[in-house]
Amino acid sequence: MSEVRIGVIGGSGLYHMEGLTVQEERPMSTPFGEPSDAFILGELDGIPVVFLARHGRGHRLLPSELNFRANIFGFKLLGVERLISVSAVGSMKVEYRPTDIVVPDQFFDRTRHRADTFFGDGLVAHVSLANPVCPDLSELFCDCAREAGARSHRGGTYLCMEGPQFSTRAESDIYRQWGVDVIGMTNLQEAKLAREAEICYATLAMVTDYDCWHEEEENVNGQAVMEVLQQNAATAQDVVRRVIRRLEAERTCGCAEALRSALITDSSLIPQATKERLAPIIGKYLGSRDSA
Repeated sequence: MSEVRIGVIGGSGLYHMEGLTVQEERPMSTPFGEPSDAFILGELDGIPVVFLARHGRGHRLLPSELNFRANIFGFKLLGVERLISVSAVGSMKVEYRPTDIVVPDQFFDRTRHRADTFFGDGLVAHVSLANPVCPDLSELFCDCAREAGARSHRGGTYLCMEGPQFSTRAESDIYRQWGVDVIGMTNLQEAKLAREAEICYATLAMVTDYDCWHEEEENVNGQAVMEVLQQNAATAQDVVRRVIRRLEAERTCGCAEALRSALITDSSLIPQATKERLAPIIGKYLGSRDSA
């Protein structure tokens, strides 16, 4: 199989799509533990892709149980340069209706219990998250969503909550006062880690509900979310296929060099075990710094 440069993370419906030739299911171990599931390697219209079920097949893992570091590191080990995220979100604005697609360009963190950096253990790094998603990938998402006939919205803030419970009404009302656009439980850590791994990342946020703030709509519940997600599956597959077909071979954004000015620690002081563990991410920089 030729080199994989495109990854997709989402529900199982995304790798059971027409035209996908599955070539391998690859279980992986990483220095950060086990990913959510085996990676599915295949080709879509002749283009190599790799898929991962974010919560494991059968949706077995809570948002707080996801090993975000292992998932993103696994994509890095497989050569992925662009990562397409597809996930369910609640809408915090009346104009963002269930079955709409939002492509957020900002995040707000309301999580509490999650590892969300590869660094530490003797190596300090500070990447920029001023613009936390890849602008080129986001623009392509929006174009392809419109071409697929989906109601889509470009930009907006994704509030990432801890879960697994949905919001209280007081929380939902306050989040709306803050001006956020959608609410979910998974994408912020993925965006942070993808940036550290120099992988382009953007989100297709599939609106399933109005959280619990909308007086004329039922409060969100898990069964309702899954029902709308099933309605969205065909649209999500269509958009993903269009995105994959239109991705250029070379990247022109800054995601590929996100660590260039982020590594702070003198390379001579970084423990050898840390260097070896993070070699797929930092190796190209340590080589030049060690020889300087």
